[in-house]
Amino acid sequence: MTDQRPDPDALLQRVQAEEARARRGKLKIFFGASAGVGKTYAMLLAARAAKAQGAALIVGLVETHGRSDTEAMLRDLPLLPRKAVPYRERTLQEFDLDAALAWAAGHAGALVLLDELAHSNAPGSRHPKRWQDVEELLDAGIDVWSTMNVQHLESLNDIVSGITGIRVWETVPDRIFDEADEVVVVDLPPDELLQRLAAGKVYIAHQAERATKNFFRKGNLLALRELALRRTADRVDDEMQAYRRQSAVAPVWPNREALLACVGPGEHGEKVVRSCARLAAQLDVSWHAVHVETPALQRVGEAERQHVLRVLKLAQELGATTATLAAPDAAPALVRYAREHNLARLVVGRRERPLRWPWQRSLADMVATQAGDLDVLQVALPPAGAARPGPAAEPPPALAAGAWRGYAAALAVCSAIALAATPLLGVLELTNIVMLFLLAVIGVALLWGRGPAVAAAFFGVALFDFFFVPPRFTFAVSDAQYLVTFAVMLVVALVVGQLTAGLKVQAEAATQREHRVRGLYEMSRDLSGALVSDQVAEIGARFLEAEFGTKSALLVADGQDRLQPAAGGTAAVDMGVAQWAYDRGEAAGRGTDTLPASACLVLPLKAPMRLRGVLAIEPADPRLWGPEQRRVLDTCASLMAISLERIHYIEVAQTTTVQMESERLRNSLLSAISHDLRTPLAAMVGLADSLALTRPALAGPQQEIAQAMRQSALRMNALVANLLDMARLESGAVQLNRQWQPLEEVVGSALAAVAPALAGRPVHVALADDLPLLHLDAALIERVLVNLLENAAKYTPPGSAIEISARADADEVIVDVDDHGPGLPRGREEAIFEKFERGRKESATPGVGLGLAICRAILQAHGGTIRGQTRPGGPAGGGARFTITLPRGEPPSDVGADQALALPAASPEDWR
Repeated sequence: MTDQRPDPDALLQRVQAEEARARRGKLKIFFGASAGVGKTYAMLLAARAAKAQGAALIVGLVETHGRSDTEAMLRDLPLLPRKAVPYRERTLQEFDLDAALAWAAGHAGALVLLDELAHSNAPGSRHPKRWQDVEELLDAGIDVWSTMNVQHLESLNDIVSGITGIRVWETVPDRIFDEADEVVVVDLPPDELLQRLAAGKVYIAHQAERATKNFFRKGNLLALRELALRRTADRVDDEMQAYRRQSAVAPVWPNREALLACVGPGEHGEKVVRSCARLAAQLDVSWHAVHVETPALQRVGEAERQHVLRVLKLAQELGATTATLAAPDAAPALVRYAREHNLARLVVGRRERPLRWPWQRSLADMVATQAGDLDVLQVALPPAGAARPGPAAEPPPALAAGAWRGYAAALAVCSAIALAATPLLGVLELTNIVMLFLLAVIGVALLWGRGPAVAAAFFGVALFDFFFVPPRFTFAVSDAQYLVTFAVMLVVALVVGQLTAGLKVQAEAATQREHRVRGLYEMSRDLSGALVSDQVAEIGARFLEAEFGTKSALLVADGQDRLQPAAGGTAAVDMGVAQWAYDRGEAAGRGTDTLPASACLVLPLKAPMRLRGVLAIEPADPRLWGPEQRRVLDTCASLMAISLERIHYIEVAQTTTVQMESERLRNSLLSAISHDLRTPLAAMVGLADSLALTRPALAGPQQEIAQAMRQSALRMNALVANLLDMARLESGAVQLNRQWQPLEEVVGSALAAVAPALAGRPVHVALADDLPLLHLDAALIERVLVNLLENAAKYTPPGSAIEISARADADEVIVDVDDHGPGLPRGREEAIFEKFERGRKESATPGVGLGLAICRAILQAHGGTIRGQTRPGGPAGGGARFTITLPRGEPPSDVGADQALALPAASPEDWR
C-alpha cells in the first residue's frame, strides 16, 4: 500500500495561505469571450441581488457605453464620484481609489464594483493599470467584482492577435485571473452576439458596421469563445487538483482524460512512448512519461541508463511531461504519481514470457491490484529474444571490479561473526547467535547494497549450520526442526537486507535532492548580492562545477544583441551555436536536436523582460542528462537570467540618475550664463545702432564694421535665446496658450518672420483645402516652422526652392517641409534632434545645434511628433524632408470663425 498521508509541510503552507486569504478581500471576475456578451449586465444583476440581501456595496466605476439595458441596471445602485484627472488639456474621469478606501473604512464587508479590469489609468494616477487598483483594494480587505475579456489575458494576447489580426495593448497578468476567488463565465453564442450588434445593443450604428467587418467576424467570435471556455476549464481543473491535494483524495477522478506512459529499462521503451503519444493525439489530451529507478535498475549498465534517458527525451519532444522517480518498487510509485496528477490511464508494455515463476507478476497486474480505479492499457512488445533491427547489441559488461569487494566483504563479515561466536557457544543461546548473523546482513546491506546482503544471508545460514547446529562442523542436521530455523533465518535475513538496501537507496536519493536544493538556495542567495555580470558568471560556474563537475561560460548580450563573454569562463564555446540559441531563444548544442555535435549545451537566459544572454555548459563525459538534472540546469539558467536583468536595471537607474543630475546642472548653468550675456549683447546692438546714426555719417569701411558688429550681436543674441528656450522647455516652465487656429495663418506668419533669410528663394506652399482648425499655441508652432525654414536657408544652395505642404489624416494633420540641399547625414536622422547636435560636426554655418531640439520639445508639448529623412533623388535633386504631425480634434461649438482666426497677442520675440 502507498503512503497516503498528507505532507506536513504542505499542510503548514495551506494553513498560512488560508490565514493570508482570510485577511484579504475576495475577487470575483465576470469573464467573457468578447465585448457585448453581457459581463457588465451580469455583474450589475448580481449586485442588485446582493444589495437586496443587505450587502454594503458601491459602484466604483462602470462603463455603460450608452447601452440602455446596462444603464437601467445601474439605477438605484450607490455610485462613487469619479476623480478628475487632467491630461493634455483635457480632463479624464477615472476611478477614485482613495475615495473607495475611505468609504470601505466605514462599512463592514465592503464590496466595490469596478468594470474593465484591463483598463489603463490616465497618466498621473497612483497606478498605471486598474488591476493594480484592485490589488490595493483586496490588500485592504475589500471585496471587488470586475469584468474582463479573454483577449486581455497576457498569455493569450499573441494568440488572440493572430486570430483576429488586432493587437490588444491592455492586458492583465494571468496571476490575477488564477488567484481570483471566483470566475463567472458570461457566455453568448456568436449568432446571438451578432444579432445584438446589428440591433445597436453593443455599439452605435456606424461603429457596429465597422466592428462586424473587423473584430466581430463569426470565425473570430467562435475562436474567442473556445479560448474563454478552455481557459476557464483549465482554471477549474487547477482548483480541482488543489482540492485533491488538500483533502488527500486517493482515487483518480476521470473528469479529464490524461495518460501516463511507463518507461522501463528495456530496449522497446520507445514503442510504449510512441503508442502513448499517438493515443494522446487522437484523444487530444495531455500525457506524462515516467521512469521509476528502483534499486534493481540502479545496477544496470550505463548503456541501459542512457537508453532510458533517450526514451524520456523522445517523450519530451513528443509533448509529454517527463519525470524520473526513485522508489523501491515501480508499481506503487506509478500509482502514487498517477493519483497526484489525476492521470486515469496508464500505458505499459506487455511481453509474453514462455516461462514465469508463480510468484512473478507483470507490472500491469501489480498496478491493477493496487489501484482498481486506474485503467491500464498494455502495448504488445516483441518477445525477449527478438532482435531489434540495427547494429548488433553489445555483450553485457562483466561485473565491475568494485562489486566483488562487496561480496568478499559479506563473506568476511559472516566468517568473522562465526569465529567470534564460536568461543561463546556455551554462553549464548542459538537464537542470540542468529541475531548476530542478522545484524551482519543489515550492516552489509547498509554498506554494500542489495546483492552482497543476499549473499550474506546465504553465507550466514550456511555458517550457522556448519559451526553451531549439532552435529557441528558438518552440514548434516540431527533435528528436523532446525530446517524451519534455517528457513526462517534465511527469509528474515533476505527481507531485512532488501528493506535496508531499499531504504539506503531512498536515503541517498533524498540526500542528493536535498544537496541540490541547498546548492540552488546558496546560489540564489549569492546572486542576489551580485553587482556585475562577472560575479554572476563566477557564482554560476561554482554551482555547476560542484553539482555536475562541468565547465561553463556566460555570454551576456550587449545593446546591439551581440554576445560578449563574461570573465572566468572555462568552457570552449562555439559562438555560432551560442548566437543561434540567443537569436531563437531555444536550447542548442549537446543533448538537443539542434547542432548536437557541439561540445557544449547552450541554454538561453530568459528573464521576465527579455533574453539576457546564454549559458554554455561543457560536460565532463558524453552521457545524457536526465530530466531531473536538466530541470536543475534550467533553474540555474533562470536564476542567472533574473540576476543579470536586475543588474541591468540597476545600471539603467544609476545612469538615468547621473544624466538627470547632469541635465539639471547644465540647464541651470546655461540659464545663468544666458541671462548674464543678454545685457552686454543688448548694449552692443545699441552701440552699433548709435554708430550707424552718428552725424556726420561714418565712412564706408567704418559703416561696414558697425553693421557687421550689429549682425554678430544679433546672431549671438539669437543663440542665447535658443539656450534660454531650451532650458525653459525642459524645466516645464512654458505654459501653452492653446487656441483653435487655422494652420494657414500660422504658416503665413512664419513665412513673414523669416522673409529676409529666404530672399531670392522660391517658396511653394501647398495646403489641403480640408485642413481642420488645430488646438495649438500659434506662437510656438510658428517658432517651429521658422527654425525649419532657417535651417533650409542655411544648408541648401542659394536660389534652391523650399516646399511646404500639409494634409489631414483621420487623427492628425501632417506638415512636410522639403528642401533641395544635400539631405541629412546617413544614420543620424534621429541624432540631429538631440541638444547641441548638428548635421556636420565641423561646419562654417553658424549655430550651436539647438533649433531642432527646440522644435521637438515644442511639438511633444502639443502631443505631436517631428522626424527627418533624406528624400530620394529626383528631378529636383532630392534634399531633406522634415515631417510634423499635430493631433486634430473637434473645436467646441461656441468657437466662432472670428475667434478661431484671431492669433494670440504674443509673438515669438515676446515669448523669448
